[in-house]
Amino acid sequence: MKQAEQTGDFLISGTAADGCLRIIGAETTAAVNHAQSIHHAAPTAAAALGRVLTGAILMAKELKNDADRLTLQVKGRGPIGGITAVSRIFTRNGAAGNLDGIFVKGYAENPYADLPLRASDGKLDVGGLVGKGFLSVILDLGLKEPYTGSVPLQSGEIAEDLSYYYAVSKQVPAAVSLGVLIDRDLSIRKAGGFLLQLLPGAPDKLITELEARISNMPSVTTLLNAGASMENILEDIAAGYAPELSSKIPCAYSCDCSRTRMEQALCSIGKEELRTILEEDHGAEICCHFCGMKYEFSEKELESLL
Repeated sequence: MKQAEQTGDFLISGTAADGCLRIIGAETTAAVNHAQSIHHAAPTAAAALGRVLTGAILMAKELKNDADRLTLQVKGRGPIGGITAVSRIFTRNGAAGNLDGIFVKGYAENPYADLPLRASDGKLDVGGLVGKGFLSVILDLGLKEPYTGSVPLQSGEIAEDLSYYYAVSKQVPAAVSLGVLIDRDLSIRKAGGFLLQLLPGAPDKLITELEARISNMPSVTTLLNAGASMENILEDIAAGYAPELSSKIPCAYSCDCSRTRMEQALCSIGKEELRTILEEDHGAEICCHFCGMKYEFSEKELESLL
């Protein structure tokens, strides 16, 4: 397990329009910065990974208990390959209703992938880096089988793809905004996003007005960089619909890997493959994709797993 001291990141949520609109926002600058430093990600790859991490944090509101997990996967055919983020929650007593924190971890198959800025607008070409493919969500709530939903990528820019996932797979109209602003020194200057979900009974006027407001507003990271708080952003979007926001919930990048989990991974490859490793390498080293922690297993330890 490997993590760093991170401060400032948080999630805030609430409702508006007499409960017909769910609003969730998160500032994720420290978590995305930490992910970039772990994976040594190139600017465009860092933006892509940061958007997926932020999306997984926003979606963590669907989790109820400490053992629950939400996995957000983007599998495109572009240079970055697949991107995976996993979010989990920390509660005061392991039960719903006492959410104290949200943790996220993630990785990209090729974090060194990069592309020139888009000629059309001078922005990072996340869609080009991701390419065509699929977005999948795996929600493990401790039931017999986890819920899995998958949709074709619409743009590879992540936010639009998540909105499409909610509309098609969850049949919930939603608007998603995700952003990562890269500084001149290639560090993460700002990262964050918001998720709006229209619940049953939402009037058509609300849908039309929200679409217009969001399409005319600057990007979420532009607003954050200009000094706006996430509360300001959410209140402005839902202005006129009596938004009610909860208290802030801290968020952080944190990997929960362990030696026991790595042993389970070794066992999962099968005894024949394990014997081959034992005979040829006389030991094994496993590196965690999420945090880079290395676990070494001696010849005797491998023998004990057979």
